[in-house]
Amino acid sequence: MDDFLKHAPGAPGGYVAAEAAGLRWLAEPGAIAVVAVREVGPERLRLERLQSVTPSAGAARAAGRALARLHDAGAPGFGWTPADGAWFGPAATPFPVPATRREDFSTYWAQDRLRPLADTLPRLLGAEGHDTVDAAIDVIAGGAFDGISGCGVEPPSRVHGDLWSGNLMWTAHGAVLIDPAAHGGHRLEDLAMLSLFGAPHLRELFAGYEAEHPLPADWQRDLPAHLFFGLLAHVRLFGEAYVDQAVTTAAAIIARAEQRGR
Repeated sequence: MDDFLKHAPGAPGGYVAAEAAGLRWLAEPGAIAVVAVREVGPERLRLERLQSVTPSAGAARAAGRALARLHDAGAPGFGWTPADGAWFGPAATPFPVPATRREDFSTYWAQDRLRPLADTLPRLLGAEGHDTVDAAIDVIAGGAFDGISGCGVEPPSRVHGDLWSGNLMWTAHGAVLIDPAAHGGHRLEDLAMLSLFGAPHLRELFAGYEAEHPLPADWQRDLPAHLFFGLLAHVRLFGEAYVDQAVTTAAAIIARAEQRGR
């Protein structure tokens, strides 16, 4: 089968190497299928070619189990990446993100990911929207979501980092991960991104995940805090179409933290 050649002309130096390193790191535990890297160049990546199929409910359940095993493989720290440098976004317009290794989720998520990104968006968010976003970031910085639904503090997971539905490719052999922004993070990051644009058979995927790694009954109510970065990134990358959803999500984060007494 022919390889697939992914071009990234004009991408930042190290961007392609970081994607390749991320793919190899995700493949390392053998938990879930990851597209194979054939060759790495400064502005191109040669990958195995995959043939997509329509997913079944059973395939989604199996993918959920596999994703849980990937997360359980762990990472050296929150924010750690397997390459020098880290970026988020499409090859044509990625933006850099810190790759500082942190011991706790709240510092990594609030101070390294969310606040620097929000600070680039005041014009798009507007004064009131920016205030709501800032307040939500403060709640996260205070540790409200270090655990899941009030459970113990989560250790860093091995996460894909940009797992919207288009980056979970379905083949005849099951789900395959492509196009990662791999790092050490919170397991709900990937699950939140899958929910953002509605992955196929999402309910079955979540059920498979819970069968492999049990979660508290109301864990999905924590998802807004973990898709927040993805939404703010969409505001930065694609503009005002995502502003209302980002601000509404910020309000939901504050409300969820208040419900949990944080």
